[in-house]
Amino acid sequence: MERFEGLLAVVTGGGSGMGRELVLGLLGKGARVAAIDINADNLAETASLSGDKAASLATFVVDVTDRKAVEELPEKVIGRFHDVDGVINNAGIIQPFVKVNDLGYPTIERVLNVNLYGTIYMTKTFQPHLLGRSEAHIVNISSMGGFVPVPGQALYGASKAAVKLLTEGLASELAGTGVRVTVVFPGAVSTNITVNSGVKGFELPADQQQQRIKILSAAAAAQIIIDGIERDRPRVLVGSDAKFMDFFSRLNTVGAGRMIQKRMGALLKS
Repeated sequence: MERFEGLLAVVTGGGSGMGRELVLGLLGKGARVAAIDINADNLAETASLSGDKAASLATFVVDVTDRKAVEELPEKVIGRFHDVDGVINNAGIIQPFVKVNDLGYPTIERVLNVNLYGTIYMTKTFQPHLLGRSEAHIVNISSMGGFVPVPGQALYGASKAAVKLLTEGLASELAGTGVRVTVVFPGAVSTNITVNSGVKGFELPADQQQQRIKILSAAAAAQIIIDGIERDRPRVLVGSDAKFMDFFSRLNTVGAGRMIQKRMGALLKS
């Protein structure tokens, strides 16, 4: 997907936040987009924002954790657009800011189902169709939390670390085919992921709000991702914090974890 004009991209989590901005950004590049989300109202709002690109957008209300519903998607998408050139697995949720010991199994399963199994279902379902194209792309959104531990987000981090290795494994398996693979590591991005995740009462401590880490807008993050896809980059780091922690964690894994613990530990609920 080096050039987007006329190509069809499937974007999960397209109803809000970074997913919405990916949808709008791709439409602006001349792509056709199938936006997937569990929330019909959010998808309708994305559609209303597409303006004169509305004819190039189709929306599908689907829960990515529902394997049967996901497996029915290609027929619907290809029925609407006749082909598919790429999948961006963006849908994701965080966990409440509590220790693993205090997480209930329903929450654990929901995080893993959305972040990991949703990505697996979408990838396995669409990969045969992508392999039929001369060129195609799979993009999986991991997280900075997928390579550096965040206290109170251990299960979320585990799910995103799994997405990282899944994507890297796919890249190896698909070498020599026309399907390119990209894994994305966003740092701090301004989205409504806490609301969509059902996480209440989340707020950075006052002394943390003044830190120098720049929180990117969802639109800026989406543009970095789109640029990375255009450049066929296997890894895309989104934000100065993600870039720094990627470097620091390679240099000193334990030290990077301690730094995050000192900065984020206060978020843990007692």
